[in-house]
Amino acid sequence: MVSSIISDRSTQTPTWQWQYWEGLPYLTCRLLQNWKHGFFTQQFYPRSPESLTEILTPQATTYRLKQVHGNRVLTPTEIKQELASENSEETFSPGDGLISDSFNQAIWVASADCTPVLIGDITSGRVAAIHAGWRGTAKRILPEVIAHFQAFGSSLEDLRIAMGPAISGEVYQVSEEVAIEVGSSLFKKEEIGSPQAILEALQTMFEPPILPDSELGRVRLNVRRVNCLQLEQLGIKIEQIAIAPYCTYQQPEYFFSYRRTQEKKVQWSGIVAVRS
Repeated sequence: MVSSIISDRSTQTPTWQWQYWEGLPYLTCRLLQNWKHGFFTQQFYPRSPESLTEILTPQATTYRLKQVHGNRVLTPTEIKQELASENSEETFSPGDGLISDSFNQAIWVASADCTPVLIGDITSGRVAAIHAGWRGTAKRILPEVIAHFQAFGSSLEDLRIAMGPAISGEVYQVSEEVAIEVGSSLFKKEEIGSPQAILEALQTMFEPPILPDSELGRVRLNVRRVNCLQLEQLGIKIEQIAIAPYCTYQQPEYFFSYRRTQEKKVQWSGIVAVRS
């Protein structure tokens, strides 16, 4: 396997690496070096998660969800129970977060411009995969997943979190209403004031998740930054989080982007749980 090093823009350390399978590129993150994982590029389209699991760990069992832009989190056991119920007519359970409950489980999420997040616990070997679009971020899907880790006995300091390629805040134009809905997730209910006050608070933060836009009533939204701030508010240290220095919208040679092409094509990101 060939590996080339890419420096993380914030720390200038070799956090992200290009890997190649039969000449096709995918990304891995140093923080997740304990697990077989990958943020796969459009070059692997239209391979299924089952096919991609063969690249990572052939003996692993594959799991995925019917992604619905929410904050529902499931384990493979819960998925199997749902799909085995007499009333189930679904092929996949609806949800946007998957957390392992045994080893050799390969769990996957699909994305185009939304943020794919992979998480591992260095003590238990447990992993999670999350689809965090702006709607799921507004509903605090990452804190919901972290709560599941804690319910399983994980300590916050043992978690390693990688946010994969997604649309960059510098080009992601949204309405002020969307920005307010997402940004409100960073405040307690009693702290939320007028919509304008929320916008101003977001724009004056350190490394603000909201940037101005030339069009009236519009702003630029950095969804990955909002997710990062949510994690920091929980007490997770910035050293435990890595954000891929890639933009799906601006790098068509590697990534699908619905915002760019209006095509419903996705790339997959997955991680395999290991025995503790």
